Amino acid sequence: MSRRSRRGAGRPWLSLVLVLATLAAVAVADTGTAAAATTPRTFGVTLPGVPTDLSGLQALQTELGHDAQTVMWYQAWSSGTGFPATAAAQIAASGATPEVTWEPWDPSAGVAQPKYALARIASGAFDSYISSWARQIRGYGKPVILRFAHEMNGNWYPWSEQVNGNRPGDYVAAWRHVHAVFDKNTVTNVTWLWSPNVPYAGSTDLGELYPGDASVDEVALDGYNWSTLQTGSTWQSFDQVFDPGLAAVESLTTRPVSIGEVGCPEVGGDKPAWITDMFSTLSTRTDIRGFVWFDYTKETDWRIDSSAGSLDAFASGLSTFH
Repeated sequence: MSRRSRRGAGRPWLSLVLVLATLAAVAVADTGTAAAATTPRTFGVTLPGVPTDLSGLQALQTELGHDAQTVMWYQAWSSGTGFPATAAAQIAASGATPEVTWEPWDPSAGVAQPKYALARIASGAFDSYISSWARQIRGYGKPVILRFAHEMNGNWYPWSEQVNGNRPGDYVAAWRHVHAVFDKNTVTNVTWLWSPNVPYAGSTDLGELYPGDASVDEVALDGYNWSTLQTGSTWQSFDQVFDPGLAAVESLTTRPVSIGEVGCPEVGGDKPAWITDMFSTLSTRTDIRGFVWFDYTKETDWRIDSSAGSLDAFASGLSTFH
């Protein structure tokens, strides 16, 4: 027996250790892969009352038998109010992440609002207000999703480059400035969510409006099955609503993608079947990290429980959504 062989023979435990170490490494790698593949996806909702009144949210969750992981509300700059830390803490205590759709406008004044022109935001006209929110969110300390100036590729908000005297490049400049103010105030608990509308004929090209990965953490896409509610619109499946827009967004960035707002009416088609199809699609579209349902009666009854059948379909879908 050679000298080298005798050393191995004299220490049989060494081979065993090496084998065990290799198996452990493989197990860790497999666990990591499995964890990545099974990252929980999020069901979110926006509905009247939140963030200060959670009774509607609690009632909906009871109906569904499932809790929301994201609770979103709309906050207009014209209100002048600060970040609602107490209300956000109540949402967090329920197990959900608060999400603010932060809107630089007065909702009662239409799209022509020179006060809220993108160039004014970028030039620092609102820095005092933005800084106060930054400090308040930093003081709050828990995770917050901030969805600033959403659906910017449309023409129905004053932060669109198609209205209000805004020019190409103004949106990106405004977004980056707001983000920089938060950076200056050392805010580390915000997820910056860029959320355009699904593209349509006449919408602004998304490539012109994307601020870049340096100031965007996640991206989302808003879209609705408008059925026959708008002139020329027809009933569309979840795929038909979102597929082109998702392809466009995912060509711009590898940031995580979700559905920022979604809804379906009862009129013009079978809403329970639409919801069932949505969850079936989501089961195969693992690139979609989650969604927020628009649970309002506005242009129509978008609510999850607009009918017993829709509620049942939604509850059934959530039972397999993960």
